[in-house]
Amino acid sequence: GAWLGLTTRRYQSGEVDYDGHISRRGDTHVRSLLYEAAVVILTRSRADSDLRSWGIKLREKIGFKRSAVAVARKLAVIMHAMLRSGELFNRATAAT
Repeated sequence: GAWLGLTTRRYQSGEVDYDGHISRRGDTHVRSLLYEAAVVILTRSRADSDLRSWGIKLREKIGFKRSAVAVARKLAVIMHAMLRSGELFNRATAAT
């Protein structure tokens, strides 16, 4: 997630501690494709998965765009773990 720029950027100076926007480091095209996939998971997908239900709960708390970025980051982490281990995607354990 951090390699693709999907983690929050932190600004600290004196008493100011701001944790907000994503860092936008890494490949912009891959980041935009992951964001688009996250939007599809949250809006168009009807398949039950832990990742989708986690994203929908998060959408109620923090809003649609922020939850889509969080789902995109989690999707990137899941895909990286799948590449490392060679396992296939499992909907039931995607969000854990």
